[in-house]
Amino acid sequence: MSEWLVLTLAMTLVCALVLTITLIRHRKAADEDTSETPDVIEYMVMMVGVVYAIVLGLAIAGVWEARNAAEDSVRREAQALYEVTQRSQVYPQEVRERRRDEVDAYVSHVVTAEWPQMTRHQAVPERGAVLLDRLRTDITQQAPGDELQAQAYQPLLDQIAIADDARHARTQSAESTLPGVVWFGLVTGGVVTIGLIFTLQIRRSSRELLLAGLFSALIVFLLFLVWSFDAPFGRSGTEAAAPFEELFPTAVAAAAGP
Repeated sequence: MSEWLVLTLAMTLVCALVLTITLIRHRKAADEDTSETPDVIEYMVMMVGVVYAIVLGLAIAGVWEARNAAEDSVRREAQALYEVTQRSQVYPQEVRERRRDEVDAYVSHVVTAEWPQMTRHQAVPERGAVLLDRLRTDITQQAPGDELQAQAYQPLLDQIAIADDARHARTQSAESTLPGVVWFGLVTGGVVTIGLIFTLQIRRSSRELLLAGLFSALIVFLLFLVWSFDAPFGRSGTEAAAPFEELFPTAVAAAAGP
């Protein structure tokens, strides 16, 4: 089931529940004086709404920042590996092809083996680190044969160090950003905030019912937004691996198969 379908169903169910409770409550409380709402209730509703809006805004900002950091680590890792293949052009053809094959093997492993594990918030296999160490060893043990190779030697090692650092940042960012207690607070706060609608002496007019439904749908959408961004590398597919797919299309296509 797609994420957008889940969002649509959740918004529909919550709106229907709120409107149904409003209509039932209005029918049972037909003799209730709804001409005004006590000032203390209005004040409490306002304060709860403001506090929840601040908490929800901080949650959205936090998961958004974490996702941007994760995407940046992927971009740095892919770019560093691409620089390795390009800077190796000054070496003999045999060395260039061997390093290109090692980079392709690493990229294929990342996209096909590590990415599904990260989207499920599981530990990535150790083979990726082994493949990167093999590439590092190849570069380290290949003595420069001329001045151009000597000039490219240290930058190649620097790019491997950047790729290794970005890899560690990527694997450490695979976990959910928000802890369970924060999610408990967000969901509970959403339920309380929507529930406070019924303390405002809401009537059965089409305008008030429309506003109640839109308010409920907004809360559900914002919670869905937090849930979606709470997975730095997505919850399915390899969309977040776009830098690898752009810089190494042949390796990714070969790994994906027919």
